[in-house]
Amino acid sequence: MAEFDTGFAWIAGRFSRVEPRRQARSFLLGLLSDVDTRSCWQLAEQAGNTSPHAMQRLLGEAVWDADKVRDDVRGYVIDALGDPAGVLILDDTGDVKKGVHTVGVQRQYTGTAGRVENAQVTVYLAYAAPGGYTLIDRAVYLPKAWTDDPDRCAAAGIPADVGFATKLVLARRMLTRALDAGTPAAWATADEAYGGDRHLRRDLQTRGIDNVLAVAKSHHVTARPVDGPVRVDRLAADLPDKAWNRLSAGAGSKGARDYDWAWIAITPPPDETNGQHSLLIRRRISDGELAFYRCWSARPAALRTLVRVAGTRWSIETCFQTGKSIGLDEPQVRRWHAWHRHVTLVMLAHAILTVIASRERAHRPADHELIPLTLPEIRRLFAKLITNTVHTIDHWLTWSHWRRQHQARARTSHYRRRQGHQPAST
Repeated sequence: MAEFDTGFAWIAGRFSRVEPRRQARSFLLGLLSDVDTRSCWQLAEQAGNTSPHAMQRLLGEAVWDADKVRDDVRGYVIDALGDPAGVLILDDTGDVKKGVHTVGVQRQYTGTAGRVENAQVTVYLAYAAPGGYTLIDRAVYLPKAWTDDPDRCAAAGIPADVGFATKLVLARRMLTRALDAGTPAAWATADEAYGGDRHLRRDLQTRGIDNVLAVAKSHHVTARPVDGPVRVDRLAADLPDKAWNRLSAGAGSKGARDYDWAWIAITPPPDETNGQHSLLIRRRISDGELAFYRCWSARPAALRTLVRVAGTRWSIETCFQTGKSIGLDEPQVRRWHAWHRHVTLVMLAHAILTVIASRERAHRPADHELIPLTLPEIRRLFAKLITNTVHTIDHWLTWSHWRRQHQARARTSHYRRRQGHQPAST
C-alpha cells in the first residue's frame, strides 16, 4: 500500500478540493480491484459510495487538468524507473465500440481486431528501462470525419483548437513532450506504421536519440549507391547463409525469443544526419517470416544492441494487455475530457503496479522455483488483500435498488423515443 500512496501523492495536488481528490484515490483503488468492469457504477459501488454521481463528476465536471496529471505520471515513472539507457516506444491500439458518439469513433482499421471496425484508436508512448516498462503518454486519434464536423466535435466536448492530426503527428508530439521534460532515454523504437516516416527519423536524429524502427517489406533503402534504392525484402533475398546470426530478442513468457538476424549498412538520404545507418532483418526460425528495421545511432552500435532494442518494442504490447485488464479499454464515457481523465488514471494505476514489480525484483533474490511477481499477480494480490472491502448488507441493497431504478428510467425513456418516431396511423 505504501507504493500506491507514493504514486497517488504525485497527482494529489492537482485536485484542489477534498472530494475530487478522495474520489480519484477511490477510482485508482477500484481499477486495481476485482470489479467486473471499470465503469463509474462499479467503481463507486466498490468504493462504498451510495451512487455513481461522485465518480461521474470526477471524470466530468470536477476541476482538474488531465494533461498535468499525465505529466505527473511521467514524473513518477522517471523518478522510480528512469535510466540513461531507457527506450521510448510508440504504438497505437484500437478498441471496438458501439455507436458513433464516443470521441474519435468511426469505422477504421484497428490492429486489435485485424480489420476495419467501428473503433476508437489511441496512440501511446511507453517508457522501458531495466526496472520495467509502462505507458507515459496518450493521444486519441480524431479522424477527419470528426475534425471536419464542428458540431460533432462540440457535442463531444472537443476543444475548438484541436484540429486534425495524423497518428504520426500525434506520436511525434508525444516524443517531443517526453524529451522536453527531460525523460532519460538513449533509444526509441516503433512498429512499421511509424518507422517508415522520415520526419520521425529526423526528429530522433536531431535530438540524438538512437533508434530501431520497424519498416514494411516494401520500404526502400540504398545499400550500394550504384544500385540506388532497393526494396528491403529484395536485399534480404540476396543474403548468403553466413550473413545470419542467431540471437535472442529478449526473454518471453516461455523462454528466450530466439531469431536469426542479419545486418546491412545503408546510405542515408542527404537530409539525414551523420551516424551509423543500417538495415536490421529478423527471420523467424520456425517458418522464415521476415521483419525489417531501419536503424540509426550517433555512434557505432553492436548488432546485439540493435537486436535488444528491437525486442524492447514488445514491451508496449504487454502494457496494452495488462493495461486493458485494469480498464484501459473500458472508459465508458463519450466526451473528450472524461476520456482523457479515465485513461490517465489507468496509466497511473499501471505505473504503480510496474514500480511495485520493480521494487520486488530488486529486493528479492532470484528463485528458480518461482518466477518474479508479474503485474497481473500483483494486481490479484492487491485486489484480495487491499481492495477487498467488506460492505454492509444495506450497501449492496441500496445499489441493487439504484441499478433497477436507473434501468427502469432508461426503459421508459427508450419507449417514449420509440413512440415519438412511430408514423401516424392512416
